[in-house]
Amino acid sequence: MESAGDAGLFMAEAMAMAEEALAAGEVPVGCVFVRDRKIIAKARNRTNELRNATRHAELEAIDEILSDPRLTSTGAGRYPLSDTTLYVTVEPCIMCASALRQMGIKEVFYGCTNDRFGGCGGVISVNSSIEHPSHPPYNAAGGYLREEAILILRRFYVTENSNAPAPKSKANRVLKTEILPQ
Repeated sequence: MESAGDAGLFMAEAMAMAEEALAAGEVPVGCVFVRDRKIIAKARNRTNELRNATRHAELEAIDEILSDPRLTSTGAGRYPLSDTTLYVTVEPCIMCASALRQMGIKEVFYGCTNDRFGGCGGVISVNSSIEHPSHPPYNAAGGYLREEAILILRRFYVTENSNAPAPKSKANRVLKTEILPQ
């Protein structure tokens, strides 16, 4: 079981992955999957790099876990992530929140809310409030390194995305550093 002190450590690792994503021209989202206080997988967004809208950080890391039989045969039940915790810089989107539920994730800690696509309460609670006949709900909590997560997203969104189909000029945008309380 991870402790509150562990959350800061693992969120810092997720933020490092988000920084890597930013450096690669991706929406800066990073994550780590933790089991028994050890990181078993970490990833960042790769949607622009791979030109595939499904290559979110969470799905990249899940693919890494599923490709290694040592990481999926945990003896924890029929769900490969039932003894695993996810730390991610931004609330998982609806697609990722659903995938996490199908994989039986134990719990999720995230930095900031995803007001447009959040699947853990930001828009809809795919993680727990929607009934499912077989996939168990999971707890999700936000606010871990929230300000850092918001600022790295703002750093990305003030730049021009050369990978966008019709890039918008953002020459007049200014990085806002004030963050309102939750």
